[in-house]
Amino acid sequence: MKVLFVIAPDRYREEEFKVTSGIISEAGIEYDVASTKEGTCIGMTGGEQEANLKISDASEKDYDALILIGGLGTRDFLWADDDLCKLTKEFGEAGKVVAGICLAPVIMARAGVLKDRQATVFEFPASLKLLEDGGANYVNIPVVSDMNIITANQPVASEKFAEAILEKLGC
Repeated sequence: MKVLFVIAPDRYREEEFKVTSGIISEAGIEYDVASTKEGTCIGMTGGEQEANLKISDASEKDYDALILIGGLGTRDFLWADDDLCKLTKEFGEAGKVVAGICLAPVIMARAGVLKDRQATVFEFPASLKLLEDGGANYVNIPVVSDMNIITANQPVASEKFAEAILEKLGC
């Protein structure tokens, strides 16, 4: 089993990535990390993570799940990324697990995978409006699982977010 993490090239939430990827790894699941560029990505507190591929080079067929990490960079670099929107839609249409935390559920809404689904997001006017525009039913709780879709609202929900992903993957 293998999953794809997507992080912003700058200002991603390190703890969301570290906690989630750590739990995924402990379960024996391999992962790749994609961003808008290959190489070193810088977190909101100065941490670093290597992206081993560009989003535009990733293929849904190579993975069992898509995990979108949040942070302010998600809004600035990923919300409007057409390649990521297309990839997210492909995962959703394939019935694979699509998960987003913090500000990342907006990407899922834009891709149409949250239409008529319950979801949460880091609460801020733009993120709430974009979730609504994408047809999601907003729920103000830390983690929401709705069929193959998992959303979480903030970094402190990272552990429960990862556990929900493992549950959907049957681990």
